[in-house]
Amino acid sequence: MSEENVKEDLADTTRRRPRLLRALLLLLGPVLVLAAGGYFYYTGGRYVETENAYVKADIAVVSAEVSGPIVRVDVHENQRVAAGDVLFAIDDRPYRVALERAEAQLRAVTAMIESMKAQYRQRLEELELARTDYEFAERELSRAVALAKDDLASDEAVDRARHELDVAARRIQIVERGLEQLRAQLGGSPEVDVAEQASYQAMKAARDAAALDLEHTVVRAPFDGIASKVPVVGRHVVPGAAVMSVVASERVWIEANYKETDLTYVCPGQPVEVHVDTYPGRVWHGRVESISQATGAEFSVIPAQNATGNWVKVIQRIPVRIAVEDAGAGPPLRTGMSTTVEIDTGHKRHLPRVIRFGNEAVADSLDASETCNG
Repeated sequence: MSEENVKEDLADTTRRRPRLLRALLLLLGPVLVLAAGGYFYYTGGRYVETENAYVKADIAVVSAEVSGPIVRVDVHENQRVAAGDVLFAIDDRPYRVALERAEAQLRAVTAMIESMKAQYRQRLEELELARTDYEFAERELSRAVALAKDDLASDEAVDRARHELDVAARRIQIVERGLEQLRAQLGGSPEVDVAEQASYQAMKAARDAAALDLEHTVVRAPFDGIASKVPVVGRHVVPGAAVMSVVASERVWIEANYKETDLTYVCPGQPVEVHVDTYPGRVWHGRVESISQATGAEFSVIPAQNATGNWVKVIQRIPVRIAVEDAGAGPPLRTGMSTTVEIDTGHKRHLPRVIRFGNEAVADSLDASETCNG
């Protein structure tokens, strides 16, 4: 073959290559586009993601139950504490005095009840004596009357005997009234133990309240966590006012605020991937624990008033609680950290209606049954 023929063949081959490439692209291009579009359509809606998500943990606002100056602080800022550890102590001297006074009053009440019981027993003896005197006065009056009939006793002796009988009867009534008064003071049951008497129980309650106030001068951690906003010695605290905080370190979760339109196929138990902004490249795994029954706007101090003429529809956010399964396996998660969460709903779209086969009503019912609102 001559050199000219070889050059012509090479030229023909070079011209055919662009034509083949164009034909291949024209053929495979639409196929690849359709395949990619089908894949994204089929898997679209399966994963829902939001960056409006933050690490949450239980935060206990520690306050004092009694008032007074702080005399001791046993923790420092960001120190790890266990449930029951002493956080700080309040000056307990006034409360010790109050407890001693209440205990003294309780002893006085006990002695008073015992004294009334003794008086009650004494009055019972007096009642027996008064009845004996009455019986004697009654016999004396009978003898005086009999002697007066025989002119052996004067009318004055009869009157004196009758007077003694009346006095004896009145003495019985007086003693009985005294017994009634003592029974009333002893709660109607003089034989009941001292500890069951109402006056004793009232004073014991006052003593217990004083003891409880003294116990409350030592403030302890409610659960395991990290101490925060630790007070200083000398600060005067009052009941109910926040003094410091303890942030739980063991159990954390993610609060993700999803758009309401993203929750169509989200259900409790679905797997979640969590990315924390502080630790790039690190992935935590979790599961959807629950979905709030109300949108975030419903919890606002001033809810939106939509019954106006200038109403504009706004997509609402619904809090989703996500349990972190491996929270303790990596770097520490601190409450308030920003995260990005992605929920795998497992949802797969059905074929479009135009290419569905079979009963369309059945297909529509399948679409409806896949929704989940928690």
